[in-house]
Amino acid sequence: MGSTCSHEVIAVYTQPDRPAGRGKKLASSPVKILAQEMGLPIYQPLSLKNSEEKSILANLKPDLIIVVAYGLLLPPEILEIPKYGCINVHASLLPKWRGAAPIQRAIEAGDKQSGITIMQMDAGLDTGDMLDYAICKINTHETGGSLQQKMSTLGPPALLLTLNKIAQHKVVAIKQDGTLSSYAKKISKDEALLDWSMTSKKLFHKILAFNPSQVTYTTLNGERIRIWRAQLGLGCQGVAPGTIVNADNSGVLVSTGQGTLLITELQMPGKKRLQASEVLRSKALYFTPGGIFGQKGHDQ
Repeated sequence: MGSTCSHEVIAVYTQPDRPAGRGKKLASSPVKILAQEMGLPIYQPLSLKNSEEKSILANLKPDLIIVVAYGLLLPPEILEIPKYGCINVHASLLPKWRGAAPIQRAIEAGDKQSGITIMQMDAGLDTGDMLDYAICKINTHETGGSLQQKMSTLGPPALLLTLNKIAQHKVVAIKQDGTLSSYAKKISKDEALLDWSMTSKKLFHKILAFNPSQVTYTTLNGERIRIWRAQLGLGCQGVAPGTIVNADNSGVLVSTGQGTLLITELQMPGKKRLQASEVLRSKALYFTPGGIFGQKGHDQ
């Protein structure tokens, strides 16, 4: 057998169509749309837990099941159906960041690198043996969106390489060291509210991480302002966290629990996202120094 192998996709599973957009019309997932274009059989069960769905999948007789951000739990009986089990394309360098939001949590924590792990699935949460991985750097101003884009280019070649190794019986499974794991819990809407008592560095990483999945926000004069981009500012002592220290063409400088944060891109209620300098042309008085952004738990 040569260095590359051909693989046949016998079926595609994706979540049921969901209401989307202002009209709340049913929309298909990108996976379904691509599968339709390729003329592949498509299955969209609400769950894989009932016996009928398990039978349908078992009757397909797959050699291998590949899972990528499916969002539904695979019961142990499903994992046992394929000859070579189920493998998952996971967006972190396992064992770090097991769970639903590994991309965002890596940026939020200030990690310098991340990557893709191709993992043999077991009954645990991202605890299976590692079959292959690909590493990428997390840049200083990396957002959740830009890192996800990097992952989307890393995943396919790593997956194909692993599939070829499995077909050639050359894959090497490495057990995870559970003591090195971190839990990447799902991002909640409540977390998007900025707590100005945090350090400027933590706030900086959080703003990047939540862009664009759950854009961070703060409040001022009872209005919600979304914060898309920021930079670390110069230190500021003796000013209450959340206080506007300065506002000019460079942005809106805000005191934090430690240091300052310069807001460079924001979004006013009902408006589009803009550079802070553009907003200040018409809203300079709104961001007068001395004003205080709402603390976490206030003005929500």
